[in-house]
Amino acid sequence: MTLLTTWPESGPDTVVRRTTDPVEIAAVLAPAGVRYEQWPLRAEVPEDADSETVFAGYRAEIDELTAAEGFATVDVVGLRPSEDLGQRLQAKAARKKFLSEHTHDDDDEVRFFVAGAGAFYLHIGSEVHAVLCEAGDLLGVPRGTKHWFDMGAAPSFSVIRFFHEEDGWIGNFTGSDIALSFPDFDELIAGRVAL
Repeated sequence: MTLLTTWPESGPDTVVRRTTDPVEIAAVLAPAGVRYEQWPLRAEVPEDADSETVFAGYRAEIDELTAAEGFATVDVVGLRPSEDLGQRLQAKAARKKFLSEHTHDDDDEVRFFVAGAGAFYLHIGSEVHAVLCEAGDLLGVPRGTKHWFDMGAAPSFSVIRFFHEEDGWIGNFTGSDIALSFPDFDELIAGRVAL
């Protein structure tokens, strides 16, 4: 179940909004140009599907979005819990990188969650919106929007990424440590259970 939590940028002591209603989530984010929608899950695409299976299962949606938005590159990436030390260290380094607030000058950050979950934090105006995304969620963060992403201590997700630029993901880090002030992915998951 997708969860949107909004706090003032000063910190998480006051919850401005907390909702699992997809219509409300889309309505709250739309004025900032953030795209939120849900695509139907495909039974023929298992959680551990390879890229070819993901592309085949979501071909109609990928083609429609790519044509409408002019994306140049589409790929599938994901992480799964692993016993391999090298893979765990790689996941830890990726998490640290994405946990830093950043923007993108030349591209939107558009992700569709095929499986698993992750949390996007959007620092818009004087608020921080945490969008806990799960399988079936598509989130599009407009270029220039301050944000960060948390995949949790034991990442488990698969996403389709859409890029306007051939170079893919290029982040401009703000240098702010604001991400340290808010509940992380694992805390959001734990808190969601209490809903």
